[in-house]
Amino acid sequence: MSVWRLRDFHDDDLDQAIQLWDQGRHSDLSTPVFPVSEVMVSARGGHPAVVALVGGELVGMAVARVEAERGWILLIALHGSWRHRGLGSALIAEIERRLRGSGVRRIGAVLEPGSTGTTALEHSGYRRVDGLVYYEKLEHLGPGDAGLLAELGGRVMPGGMWDQLAGMREAKEAIEKRIVLPLAEPEVAERYGVTLPKAVILFGPPGTGKTSFAKAVASRLRWPFVELFPSRMAAGPGGLAASLREAFADLAELESVLLFIDEVEEIAGARSGTAVDPGHGVTNELLKLIPTFRDDDNRLLVCATNSLRTLDAAFLRPGRFDYILPVGPPDAEARAEIWRRYLGPAAERVDLDQLVPASEMFTPADIESAARKGAQRAFEREVTQRTGVLAGTEDYLSAIADTRPTLTEQALARFREDIEQHVRT
Repeated sequence: MSVWRLRDFHDDDLDQAIQLWDQGRHSDLSTPVFPVSEVMVSARGGHPAVVALVGGELVGMAVARVEAERGWILLIALHGSWRHRGLGSALIAEIERRLRGSGVRRIGAVLEPGSTGTTALEHSGYRRVDGLVYYEKLEHLGPGDAGLLAELGGRVMPGGMWDQLAGMREAKEAIEKRIVLPLAEPEVAERYGVTLPKAVILFGPPGTGKTSFAKAVASRLRWPFVELFPSRMAAGPGGLAASLREAFADLAELESVLLFIDEVEEIAGARSGTAVDPGHGVTNELLKLIPTFRDDDNRLLVCATNSLRTLDAAFLRPGRFDYILPVGPPDAEARAEIWRRYLGPAAERVDLDQLVPASEMFTPADIESAARKGAQRAFEREVTQRTGVLAGTEDYLSAIADTRPTLTEQALARFREDIEQHVRT
């Protein structure tokens, strides 16, 4: 007679079941095919789920899902002291009995090699199928989210935008380490005591790529990207404060979202301290909305500003924003990478050693503009003179001379002061 007792999963088993799942993971860094949340939804939703008890302790669990005539085993979890003692095979046999009763004819399981349950499956007559490749695409839009996202003017950014960010290595590394990686690996972050970022401020001179970074983070996470435009919201019924409340309420319905507010000083500018200040109520409203926004998982608020000194002091206090990160002008190495990106094949015939120093005070947006002007200059020459000469170094140097740089010494001085006084990494 076996020393364990098998029965159906009960909701009261949830805490012990999650602990058992965590103990049975093959690797702390691995990503399970079926996350614990999905497994528990099936277990609590009437799909086959069996637990093994020794006394009052839960020592094993198996969960499956029925899909027409096919069944999928989502989980086989065993307490460490009960492995290789036949419990895994007993759980599988019980799950199979329930699956057959649901009309299932084919049963499959997708497990990480060497993880808990592989030996029990082989002992239970399951055949390992080699030569298959598992593909997965994670969509963060839940049912009904697409319509709401369209109403908010948001979208899911195309993949690959993060890799397309040329240059700006220092800012990119800081944003990746502090923001992207914890949100992309939340279970690892939790295991190491890292708090997930919920709200950040990006600051720097105009044109340095703050908006591009926000979109690239959304692309990397595959989260919907929604941008709020204060100037448009101010025209809504009830004014800007009411529009903010409505927008944040709508955002709460999305399963995940990166909310971006550019030029946030328009709604969080320094207040005069008097109740008659027209921006007083709007700033107060935003300050009240941020904590509620932070309560939800899979949410990230990214605010951008050209100058931190224009923001209200209460807005910058710790507790509202996890990080305040600078996005500065590109250095020489970054400018070279940005030129290569916008020149494309022309980069092979252009002398970057001349373009990079000539564009010293240029932002990425300035370089993009100059690259476009240089190509246009060569195109116009070709259609009028038919020389067959492609755009070269002189064309781009002339374009640089015709482009007014965004950066000024005064703007850079303010940026450096903001870093000294406010940066939070």
